[in-house]
Amino acid sequence: MGLLKQMQSHVSVRNFETTSLSDDVKTKLLQAAQSGSSSNFVQAFTILEVKNQAVRDEIAEISQSASYVKKSGGFFIFVADLNRQAQILKANHQSLAPLKNLESFLVATVDTTIAAQNMALMAESMGLGICYIGGIRNNLARVAELLHLPPLTVPLFEMTIGVPVVKNEVKPRLPLNQFTAVDQYPENGFTKLENYDQVVRQYYLHRSSHQKDTTWTQTQVAFFAELRRPEVAQFVKKQGFEFEN
Repeated sequence: MGLLKQMQSHVSVRNFETTSLSDDVKTKLLQAAQSGSSSNFVQAFTILEVKNQAVRDEIAEISQSASYVKKSGGFFIFVADLNRQAQILKANHQSLAPLKNLESFLVATVDTTIAAQNMALMAESMGLGICYIGGIRNNLARVAELLHLPPLTVPLFEMTIGVPVVKNEVKPRLPLNQFTAVDQYPENGFTKLENYDQVVRQYYLHRSSHQKDTTWTQTQVAFFAELRRPEVAQFVKKQGFEFEN
């Protein structure tokens, strides 16, 4: 399978065999993760594998993903991390202020996300399945406590990796003309979604499990009908980030 075909075959897997990933496989996954682009070579991320079953079970409950987190072959948490830079600056008697602004937080967030996607691509190239889980943000304070996270670190999401038992059908993505443009953003935005809504509706009606009658537009209206996780902002500030500058 070519790389593009592999990428277009991506699905989130939520049903894994209990087989643990080998050390060799995990090393390759981590090497793939660290090979991604990094702004100014900051490498502002940390990947924590959670093997302690009690910790793993509690994080699974926090993220509301217990069934597949508990038994996947590997369970990793991706942390935006500027703590190592803080230690370097302290050792050189420099101010930590440049680490605490929104720009630095975005650098760490982007670095971490690129690393995670590299790991996901590597895993799928090896015949494994993956699932990103943002549900750890349901209670970041407790996750940070469980993982003993220092200041200037923020856990962004978790990823389960393992041998798939079942894979869902691939979800139909937006057509290219609904997220690409040349030189400038379209005056009327990307809002011609009638045809795409019908494609998505047919997908949901006929997929092999959890069928429902809805369109993509309807899912977006429902998802953004409420303010989600407002406490995340307070946690990020508690970790030492200051977004005034």
